[in-house]
Amino acid sequence: MSTVIVENLSKIYPVAVKEPGMKGTLNHFFHRTYRQIKAVQNVSFYIDTGEIVGFLGANGAGKTTTLKMLTGLIHPSEGKVTVAGYTPFRRQPQFLQKTSLVMGQKQQLLWDLPALDSLKINAAVYKIPDKIFQQRLEELTSMLSLEKKLTQPVRKLSLGERMKAELLAALLHHPQVLFLDEPTLGLDVNAQVAVREFLQEYNRKYNATILLTSHYMADITALCDRVMMIHQGQLIYDGGLEELLQRFAPCREVKVELAQALPTEKLTQFGEIEAIDGQQVRFFVPREELTQTISRIITQLDILDLSVNEPPIEEVIGRLFQTGEI
Repeated sequence: MSTVIVENLSKIYPVAVKEPGMKGTLNHFFHRTYRQIKAVQNVSFYIDTGEIVGFLGANGAGKTTTLKMLTGLIHPSEGKVTVAGYTPFRRQPQFLQKTSLVMGQKQQLLWDLPALDSLKINAAVYKIPDKIFQQRLEELTSMLSLEKKLTQPVRKLSLGERMKAELLAALLHHPQVLFLDEPTLGLDVNAQVAVREFLQEYNRKYNATILLTSHYMADITALCDRVMMIHQGQLIYDGGLEELLQRFAPCREVKVELAQALPTEKLTQFGEIEAIDGQQVRFFVPREELTQTISRIITQLDILDLSVNEPPIEEVIGRLFQTGEI
């Protein structure tokens, strides 16, 4: 069953155009003209209950605008959106009880107060009874390893601890649908891992539906089997992560450690050279030529080590963002 249904969703912003000089200023004041900015164009997709889906795109591609329409923060210009059976922009109380939005660059906790005080305010807003509030607080605090941290002022928490507390605040009402916009932004590696593990556990325990945007591909590969890609406001891919790699990574990465460094011109015959660092050489080799090329490398070069891998997912997706061709 689909929890999120998006059909032909678009968002168009009118932006005032002003010519330079005094004449342009007067025209701008009395006879203002506009141009249309298409932030999101005819996007359609479905997300089933309990699914974790990665939502990828370069800066300005339309990810955050789409999330804001899905959560009812902005009204779509065209199209239809249904989340958990509700139309988001109507902001019905039942809808707000079933959804939550976490933005890594925003915060809802009061800076100078202990996080616990903000959580109590959230509990009052969502009309959570005291007994249930205490139960959920203990459960989520344990899952997030925030014991003894909630009584400290938010400004004294580390960035990772603040992000965990923000997640706790967003999940206190047990939403069925969770929209995450860069939830690990700026966190160190350990904090990123902790947030990922928590989201996996929350999804497993409550069968929550999660739509996740992130520039950290480790978030996507750890949490998502399915990804959607948006480019210049248009959805250009919706499918499996592994399928994306197989379809759009026509080369394999071959790393070779040479017994001694060689001139570049002696290495170009074995494939596209991606990087050379002393005796370490990294090639991109077409899949259909892989066996033959490895055989030539072994017989013609004096090597100490050789490995074959899929190219980093960051590079594959980066190239797709640059071209927008799917």
